[in-house]
Amino acid sequence: MKKKLLLVICLSSLLLNLTAQKKSYRVALAGFYNLENLFDTLHNEGKNDIDFTPDGPYKYNSWIYNNKLEHLSDVISQIGLEQSPDGLAIFGVAEIEDSTVLHDLVRTEKLKSRNYHFVHHEGPDVRGIDPGFIYNPKYFKVLASASFFVQLPENGKDAHFTRDVLYVKGLFAGIDTVHVFVNHWPSRLGGEERSQSSRAAAAQVCKTRIDSILAINPAGKILVMGDLNDDPISPSVTKVIKAKAKKEEVKQNEMFNPWVTFYKNGIGTLAYQDSWGLFDQVMLSGGWLDKNQKGFFYKNATIFNKEFLIQQTGKFKNYPKRTWDGITYNYGYSDHFPVYITLLKSVE
Repeated sequence: MKKKLLLVICLSSLLLNLTAQKKSYRVALAGFYNLENLFDTLHNEGKNDIDFTPDGPYKYNSWIYNNKLEHLSDVISQIGLEQSPDGLAIFGVAEIEDSTVLHDLVRTEKLKSRNYHFVHHEGPDVRGIDPGFIYNPKYFKVLASASFFVQLPENGKDAHFTRDVLYVKGLFAGIDTVHVFVNHWPSRLGGEERSQSSRAAAAQVCKTRIDSILAINPAGKILVMGDLNDDPISPSVTKVIKAKAKKEEVKQNEMFNPWVTFYKNGIGTLAYQDSWGLFDQVMLSGGWLDKNQKGFFYKNATIFNKEFLIQQTGKFKNYPKRTWDGITYNYGYSDHFPVYITLLKSVE
């Protein structure tokens, strides 16, 4: 009897020790999504938005606008549910016309229960589109925000305006001070090489402020996200931002880019002429990489490319299911896939 009792005590002790060693984590998701020309139906003076009005070539009416909002909310509501029932805690967006469309988006049927708030600054882009930032106040409290102008290298009559870089500083989950830069860098119109200097200029706007933040706090937590119109191996990312592909090589005051492996494996977020690009990225400063910290740390990166987001027929077959096929409404979502990163925080 004594031997049996001793065995039970030993087994109980072992189970208690194993339970004590098993860690629990809080999960939070940060992402980015290019919403592909999310305009309202009204013409705003000073904006090049005539195409997206009822009298424009797209015959863009209230039904199409509301249907697009419904489709986008369907995507956003599903992102990351396998990791967190709250979905995205924070995310950047691109190609939005103004605050009105963000207001309408976060109040759609599938998103309103999350009580999303947003940050938007009107920018100078010639097309009238801006980046935006959406957050769940359960996870994020805005402390400050700004819109940083991107001075393009062209001069004289050929000069044009591009999207500002949206900056948001906030308190993440009540513990981490986080700096977020939401980007939509200049396109490759005119050719990749010819337009390269414009994207380098946008990247430098981020890099200058990243360096300032990390000079004060080398462990500062920074996220650089957006549609960069460049791949993870492009000079704007590797030479200007100086983001590295291997976590073990990233110092605390440097940037890490988890998307290089995806790209080298032929996995992308948008397709053009049967070739995949990975323009949509979320990069992190080294302060996110230490797993032994009180705050959140980086776990992994994901491209949200579920089957319902993929075009099944036609000339864009196997591409992201876009909103438009020429000027014909395609009942799609966006010509980009969303991306997100998973962040963990150890809890007792």
